[in-house]
Amino acid sequence: MKLVVTIVGKDRVGIIATVSSVLAENNVNILNINQNIMEGFFNMVMIAEMSEDSKLKLGDLQKVLKAKGEEMGLDIKAQHMDIFNVTHNV
Repeated sequence: MKLVVTIVGKDRVGIIATVSSVLAENNVNILNINQNIMEGFFNMVMIAEMSEDSKLKLGDLQKVLKAKGEEMGLDIKAQHMDIFNVTHNV
């Protein structure tokens, strides 16, 4: 299943490394990254793929990423791509 991972917050060292490490540890492959920093605020969208042999289910991965985000003062969310598309269509 494809996922959309969004990260928003104040820029700091290690954001991409931390999130990509969590994904790698759980056998989630990053397909695409788009990130920018505007006046000290970090914004990133990742497209990732969670295979059947991923170590966590989506709900558990969401909890892990949320906890990592809270540790770093960031808002990190992961959603199934279909859900993301439905909620962001105008």
